[in-house]
Amino acid sequence: MRAEALKGHLDGLLLAALEDGPRHGYAVKEALRDATDGRLDLPTGTVYPALHRLEQAGLIIGNWSVVGGRRRRSYELTEDGRRSLAGARDNWQEFVAAISAALRGAPWPATN
Repeated sequence: MRAEALKGHLDGLLLAALEDGPRHGYAVKEALRDATDGRLDLPTGTVYPALHRLEQAGLIIGNWSVVGGRRRRSYELTEDGRRSLAGARDNWQEFVAAISAALRGAPWPATN
């Protein structure tokens, strides 16, 4: 999948990868890759800055731990993060419906 297709959706994807519980940064990357059968294999240079941005926004919280003598940071959703994930899912469904309608040539239904 082309990176341009992810613009505007990366935050929601990362939040979804943390929905089941805390994960360290590389495990977030692996979770997305596994959930998409390898179609989303994001570079670490994309994942870690985004996780730091989400943490600064208060959507996730990070905690340091030592595993096997190595320090690593694990992240988990905050309540604001859960609300943001729900909003991202709603926005995604609306986006998919609009694009699907446009590609089919069908009129986009008006929302009331």
